[in-house]
Amino acid sequence: MEEQRDLVVFSDDEGNEFELEIVDYFDHEGQEYAVLVDPESACGCGCGCEDEACEDEHGAEVYIMKIVVNGEYEEFLPADEDKMDALAKIVEERFEEMEDEDEDEDDDEDDGEGEE
Repeated sequence: MEEQRDLVVFSDDEGNEFELEIVDYFDHEGQEYAVLVDPESACGCGCGCEDEACEDEHGAEVYIMKIVVNGEYEEFLPADEDKMDALAKIVEERFEEMEDEDEDEDDDEDDGEGEE
């Protein structure tokens, strides 16, 4: 079954539209944030290799946006520059936790192979 992706369309200063995929949400100091990546990089690392199992450290472009609720809509605004170091550290830790969970799930699946 294909996983449903959460995509948001943004416009740059010149009016060009581009999509980013929301990969995580988290709260910090009472403010909600979203972590977004370019969905065009299939492996999620930004290398363009299109390998979902890519293990290379390519330095993917990750965007951290502050979420502000405006009526019934959510606005994605750039995070405050003075909080970026703390936010980046939180995102790194969350990605490491997600990676560890994925590895644990893979190990669990491997343990059950061939048994009936």
